[in-house]
Amino acid sequence: MSITGSERGSQWLRSAGLRPTRQRVALAALLVGDGQHRHVTAEGLYNASRKAGEQVSLATVYNTLRAFCEAGLLREIMLEGTKSYFDTNTSDHPHFYWEEDQRLTDAPAEELEITRLPEAPAGAEVSKVDVVIRLRRA
Repeated sequence: MSITGSERGSQWLRSAGLRPTRQRVALAALLVGDGQHRHVTAEGLYNASRKAGEQVSLATVYNTLRAFCEAGLLREIMLEGTKSYFDTNTSDHPHFYWEEDQRLTDAPAEELEITRLPEAPAGAEVSKVDVVIRLRRA
């Protein structure tokens, strides 16, 4: 017996201690229901949810994505200071950003080598390093 997208979404939410409300489960099923990792924007997830027949507002999508990030289920990658992508793969890994398509994909982590970071200023510590490699078609 195979697991449904909604069941997988509910399990994903419960694994982080989040209550599986109807709207959270619907959005979680779109994010992880097929077991594949993905990168989404709030607008893209909103459009996918509407297409799936869900009655959810864009504000609810934003609020839910924030809650998923706070619970450690998603990783937010900010580009250009205004556009956020949400990644279901929360491990440390680099990304390719395809400028023409405004699309984010995983880059091969095994090929990235960071040998040294600048020292953090006094009173600060490095919390994470996001590597986004911008690409354009040649």
